[in-house]
Amino acid sequence: MEDYADSLAGFVRALGLTNPHILGLSFGGALALAFYARHPTVPRSLILAGAYAGWAGSLPADEVQRRVQRISREVTQPPGEWLPKYLAGMLTESAPREMAEQTLALMSDIHPRASLTMLLAMANADHRGILPDIEVPTLVLHGELDVRSPLAVGKELHRKIPASQLVVLPGVGHLSNVEAADAFNFEVRTFLRSLNGPMG
Repeated sequence: MEDYADSLAGFVRALGLTNPHILGLSFGGALALAFYARHPTVPRSLILAGAYAGWAGSLPADEVQRRVQRISREVTQPPGEWLPKYLAGMLTESAPREMAEQTLALMSDIHPRASLTMLLAMANADHRGILPDIEVPTLVLHGELDVRSPLAVGKELHRKIPASQLVVLPGVGHLSNVEAADAFNFEVRTFLRSLNGPMG
């Protein structure tokens, strides 16, 4: 995870950004925490959406092992045979069919081996130690019905990060940015405006 964080830092430098706001969803949330741990003077704020403190940092050890064993086994098969099974963990049953189909189409464009490398990094990541030391404003944004990163995980992040606020998006799952895009964007903009003043 540290390598991913340093790669992100290099990307930020290459773009010439100064104190950017860092928003991460799911794996991206764990990456945002790793980024802060490695480069704490860079982020202006953190937005952790459907996030974890890494799988090891937020989930029971047996659940981490179950996920790793499952993806390690399934990644050797054609994506069309196993990816649809993950859709229920991303969206709720009330998500429109077209949304579910579009999400699955995007998921189907993965590179399985690269995804396994990423998920193994996620499985081993434990960022609990950095949470009490986060000094930048932090928004923890979580779907109420998230089964992939349960709401309890978001509440624990909020509890341990001193300068954080928790916003729960009702009735949506892990991909809250997809299932409740307008509400997701509204909460992100509201949070950023509270830091920066009116946004153009």
